[in-house]
Amino acid sequence: MSEQKPEQGTVQGTVQETGQEGRTPVVRRVDPRHRYEILVDDRRAGLTAYRDRDDRRVFFHTEIDDAYAGQGLASTLVEQALTDVRASGMRIVPVCPYVAKFLKKHGEFADITDPVTPEIVQWLDAQLGR
Repeated sequence: MSEQKPEQGTVQGTVQETGQEGRTPVVRRVDPRHRYEILVDDRRAGLTAYRDRDDRRVFFHTEIDDAYAGQGLASTLVEQALTDVRASGMRIVPVCPYVAKFLKKHGEFADITDPVTPEIVQWLDAQLGR
């Protein structure tokens, strides 16, 4: 994944501090790209991708650029994305293994989490052209 300036579009975000001087990650929802991005110093450091199905946000992929590994950015990204899902009145379907693992450790999202079913996986595959 190359470092890029953030996409412009419908964006919502929050800010979280890290322990590194001058590096404040910002999480943004980029609706036209169906993803949340985490930016460090105005550069995209990672993303978590989703597709919406009715009132469910189906997360299917999360990645952090190698240059930003080990800084806790994936956790910050996913936590802020899931918080946004809650605020939107939607539910979570964790097809992405990282999101599923995060949810096992963070029970505060259990009330808005739906199971991954074969039907959801088939629908997602059709959405992604797989």
